Amino acid sequence: MTTSDELRLLPWTGPDGKPCFLSTDDRDSYLSRLADNTESAQLGMATELLDQALDTLADADTQPDDLRPLAKNLTGALRDILRVATSRGHRLATHE
Repeated sequence: MTTSDELRLLPWTGPDGKPCFLSTDDRDSYLSRLADNTESAQLGMATELLDQALDTLADADTQPDDLRPLAKNLTGALRDILRVATSRGHRLATHE
């Protein structure tokens, strides 16, 4: 098993919004692969959302009411991406 400073921050939270961690030596375990796939999906969704945001902001006909749901979605994507970056940063530091 990994030591406490080698826990992997998972790309989802628990029921109370608290972070979830994985302790394993097996990078190919089911949960490790699930976390990798979830991170990949989150990155892909953030990329698509960024493209949508750029199009929406470039459109002169965009109404102010269209910006609120966009901001909400961007905020969620940013939260997810920060969790991915934090997790990957910790794993890089642990392996060095």
